[in-house]
Amino acid sequence: MLKQFKMGCDLQVDVNGEETFFVDKEILSSFSCKLSKLFNNPSANSSAKALKVIFHDFPGGPEGFELFARFCYKNGDLQITPSNTPLLHCIAHFMEMSKATLSSSPCLINSTRKSLEMIQFWTWSDTVNSLKQCQELSAISGSSAVLNKILDSLLARIAAISDASPSDSPESSALRFSCDTRSTVSVKTGNSRSWWFEDLVLLDPRMIEKVIKGMLSRKIEHGTISRFLFYYLKSRLSNAALYEKKKKATEVTIELLNCLDVNSVSCKRLFGILRVSSSLKISRACRSTLEAMIGAQIDQASLDNLLIPSSTLIDSIYDVNLILRFLKSFLDIVGKELVARLKRVGRLMDLYLAEVAPDSCLKPAKFVALIASLPDAARDCHDAIYRAIDMYLEVHSQLSDEEKMKICCCINYEKLSSECCKHLAKNAKFPSRITIQALVSQHSKLRSLLQDTNNIKSTQKSPLKGKQCEDGEQIILYAKKLDLSIENEKLKAHLQGMHWRVMELEKVCKKMQTQMTSIMKSRKHPATGGSRSLPRLCS
Repeated sequence: MLKQFKMGCDLQVDVNGEETFFVDKEILSSFSCKLSKLFNNPSANSSAKALKVIFHDFPGGPEGFELFARFCYKNGDLQITPSNTPLLHCIAHFMEMSKATLSSSPCLINSTRKSLEMIQFWTWSDTVNSLKQCQELSAISGSSAVLNKILDSLLARIAAISDASPSDSPESSALRFSCDTRSTVSVKTGNSRSWWFEDLVLLDPRMIEKVIKGMLSRKIEHGTISRFLFYYLKSRLSNAALYEKKKKATEVTIELLNCLDVNSVSCKRLFGILRVSSSLKISRACRSTLEAMIGAQIDQASLDNLLIPSSTLIDSIYDVNLILRFLKSFLDIVGKELVARLKRVGRLMDLYLAEVAPDSCLKPAKFVALIASLPDAARDCHDAIYRAIDMYLEVHSQLSDEEKMKICCCINYEKLSSECCKHLAKNAKFPSRITIQALVSQHSKLRSLLQDTNNIKSTQKSPLKGKQCEDGEQIILYAKKLDLSIENEKLKAHLQGMHWRVMELEKVCKKMQTQMTSIMKSRKHPATGGSRSLPRLCS
């Protein structure tokens, strides 16, 4: 397309290969040092009458050049507004208009600087639109200064909004991350501090990265930043048409969420990103970051969150390896000291084990790894583990005794209830050695409980009236009206019944041990090299 500003123009300008302008070189060179130096070159003046200049990266393309030409033709009488200040500022740098070639000519860069000095009087919409314009000019010289100025103004307003209201927890907002593109969310009506979310979703990921880092430097509340990032990603995934744009937005969001305090990021929403990222094929480093963030707060997850289908469906129905990575991250970050959080994860894993145990494709090694992934302190009771193993052995009936023993060794028999021990004694799916081991363990536990019961009863008969502490202070403890005799008698009767059954089993064991000893003595040529002593089954 050709555009001519005046008849008889002597300069042809090709702007980025998109449009050609015919202009007066004297008028333009009087404002631009770049053109002035070009036309003062003797080689340029010796050429033909029709001069041609080609620009490959003119700021703003043809529209930007037209603004520049109008400024020159009107002798600087061009209205500079917030909407054109970033573009004109970059044009001034590009065309070297820091000072006019003629003393009487106005300087464009001074005019844009004056406009930026009044940025505190710009409206919110002016500031946001100027920031959107800056992201298109990011590669042009001179854009960084105007970008920083506009970004500072934007962040100052957001910080004022954030300080005006108390912080919210990451789960308190009505906004939830969802992959459903049909759903629409209006944060303007949901939270008074979130009305600006919708205005910033059109920024590209590079600009969002600058905005979030600026928020962090200004100490803006992490919960607000977290909710904005989830909202931003949902909007980008819903509206972006290109696969690469969705992938880039997801990766940037994950990296920025990782900069926040872990307690300000919702674990459930991270699982939402995880489901989306599997189809976007984000980088391995980015996925590892996401998994580590989820693992750090896996105690906040639900069973439905963990039931993630395996990508291959060959080794197992659900992605067991992913859960193991979550648990490793949890133990690496949280450690074993926080017992309350550890026990929440233990209860969650008991539910997960019940779901994966019937999976016929799940290998014994993976099943054992799931059970042993948490320390013993994570569980007060091993009944759930016993039931999961019972189900697993029923589905995997072809396992050898050695494989069954490896699985059953994960049970802490002292943490089994009497009902489970009774069921285990009659369970043919378990190896006989495991049954005996469980009963012996229960026998030891019963002896301890009976002793404790007798101690409680003797304490009731002679109430405690005082105790001398190590530091010499006398603490008087008054007997309360607490009658535990009935409950103790019931407990004692129940324990004695179990004690009787264990004693009967001991008799059988001793009889078997005597018979085996007789058989060993009757051998004429006992093998000394390969013999081994029999295990002492009962004491």
